[in-house]
Amino acid sequence: MKLLRLTFDKKFIQRTMMIALPIMLQTGITNLVNMLDNIMVGRIGTDPMTGVSIVNSLLFVWNLCVFGGLSGIGIFTAQYCGKGDHEGTRRTFRLQLVLSALLVAAGLILFFARGEFLISLYLHEDGGGGSVAETMKAALLYLRIMCVGFLPFAVTQAYSTTIRSHGETVAPMVASAIAVAVNLVGNYILIFGKCGAPALGVAGAALATVIARYVEFFYIVIWTHRSSARLPFITGVFRSMYVPWELTLACIVKGTPLLLNEALWSGGQAMLTQCYSVRGLSVVSAFNISQTIANVFNVAFIAMGSATSIIIGQKLGEWGEERADDLKEEAWKLTLFSVFLCIISAVGMLTLSIFFPRIYNTTDEIRKLATGLICIAALSMPVHAFNNASYFIIRSGGKTFITFLFDSCFCWVVSIPAAFFMAHYTAIPILPMYALVMSTELIKVVIGLTLVNKGIWIKDITV
Repeated sequence: MKLLRLTFDKKFIQRTMMIALPIMLQTGITNLVNMLDNIMVGRIGTDPMTGVSIVNSLLFVWNLCVFGGLSGIGIFTAQYCGKGDHEGTRRTFRLQLVLSALLVAAGLILFFARGEFLISLYLHEDGGGGSVAETMKAALLYLRIMCVGFLPFAVTQAYSTTIRSHGETVAPMVASAIAVAVNLVGNYILIFGKCGAPALGVAGAALATVIARYVEFFYIVIWTHRSSARLPFITGVFRSMYVPWELTLACIVKGTPLLLNEALWSGGQAMLTQCYSVRGLSVVSAFNISQTIANVFNVAFIAMGSATSIIIGQKLGEWGEERADDLKEEAWKLTLFSVFLCIISAVGMLTLSIFFPRIYNTTDEIRKLATGLICIAALSMPVHAFNNASYFIIRSGGKTFITFLFDSCFCWVVSIPAAFFMAHYTAIPILPMYALVMSTELIKVVIGLTLVNKGIWIKDITV
């Protein structure tokens, strides 16, 4: 198949954006409010901002473990939805709830027992004016409160994953919009002590987030159970928690590599940040600023990844393996469309790279570093879009071990050793070091191109 012959017809764009746009809006609203939250914390000072940034790097690992574990089961859910098998969907949803409870328990044990040690790995004096003690104090306070929101977050993801597989992407978007509005208002009131409330600083930021997560949880649960006509799987879903052992075992076999992949990949990102932090607290603060705006512009390829997973999963269930050429064409069109959207996002991010760091109450040195990091991240965005689409295409056919090798193993075998060597054995400044590490993603482009084109991912796993 010649990639240059692919065209984006009106029907394809409408169908894709019908799924991707609500996810894009949901993720974009969430990340935009997170950015405003980050700016509010940044107005308090550099130490609280750095502490919150470190904790969010750690929580990112747990969040992606939840996402990866549920996504492994969600592969079956998407294909069951494509077949119209409501009992199969019902059973996979039950498995998602059980896994959510296990991951919540594991997260609470880890962060309460080893939270201080994990935070300390990122704290290195650099003479830039940051205080290790104050940063640790802020980070621990923020972490303890954020743990209270683990349960509603995990259960909400289980519900959202399942209803999105039915093509219902608007309800999760509305739930997220309500939650981020609550979070934003709560942050303004609780961080700065407005409307008669005490000024809680970092604790206020965490408390507002937890409240917002419970609001989102109640909305999505109530909406789902009131929409049984549109979501038949929810009828009688709790009359029993029965799941056939064969399906449970299949989900474990397919889902475990995804869970491990997300754990290792997100852990790898945390490890990369730790390598960069060797250059000092100023670098951690600059990365916090650059990642905040990057998260807002990354919504294009994040949403397209979810849309790709849903569309390809449904098509696999509907068309079967005999229409391999059609499935390949659909996969390449989704990939190139994602790259196109990310080129537009990258231009916007580059435009704001000089102005955004000036919002923060920090030093000129940190602002300058942040601008450079934002530019590098923007230039890398189309490459990340291609690799992200390749990952979701391969995963949609249940090739989870291959995605494990493609994603997290690559990170630990290539990216992390490169960052660790440069951080500990060279004097390379942070900007060229970051650019070199990001350039290793080009290797994945070649691998992804080969794997997707071979069609090894075309597999109906519900048969």
